[in-house]
Amino acid sequence: MDLTSQKVGVLGSGMVGRVLASAFLSEGASVMLSARSADKQELRDWQSKNTQGLIGSFANAAAFADIIVLAVQGEHAANALELAGKSNLAGKIVIDATNPISHSLPPVNGVLQYFTNANESLMERLQDQFAEARFVKAFNSVGNAFMYKPDFGGTKPTMFICGNDADAKAMVTSILDSFGWEVEDMGMVQSARPIEALCILWCAPGFLRNQWTHAFKLLKK
Repeated sequence: MDLTSQKVGVLGSGMVGRVLASAFLSEGASVMLSARSADKQELRDWQSKNTQGLIGSFANAAAFADIIVLAVQGEHAANALELAGKSNLAGKIVIDATNPISHSLPPVNGVLQYFTNANESLMERLQDQFAEARFVKAFNSVGNAFMYKPDFGGTKPTMFICGNDADAKAMVTSILDSFGWEVEDMGMVQSARPIEALCILWCAPGFLRNQWTHAFKLLKK
């Protein structure tokens, strides 16, 4: 996909946000990486290595963007979107890379604990709260080292996506294809429940055996 005409606002200056911001820059998009405060050191550090990139607050990035990437800790996702501004989100694609990880509770035998349950997802909550945005779940079930141009010996890993808006999913599918992924559309927003749970499965080998260099692949006949 040709992203040179697209403006991408990344909400979140952690490692995932910085990796995805750099990836979109590499694909030719105009990119603004953001945090609560535009003065955050992580933003300045990223910009010093990505001189074409812009930095700003959540509201700056959401107003700037055609496509928004939500890359904050799950427990801060709703607040980040509130700070971004509902009017700035209206009608825009929000690529939701978050997971509802409970940071107050440690993993149990390698299994992360979530603040949601099996019959709801964080993305469902966010879609309900920010109904005018077009959420698509992606990038939540792989480590940041493999989010862009993953190399598994010539085998493309599978990125599972979902969301209510077909056009938004088609755009995200094109982006993921450019980023080197095979894409499987798993349906409407409710499918974020099993997709978010994949993060628990992905992390288990890491916590148990310090194995973090893997991705999922869907095999079909």
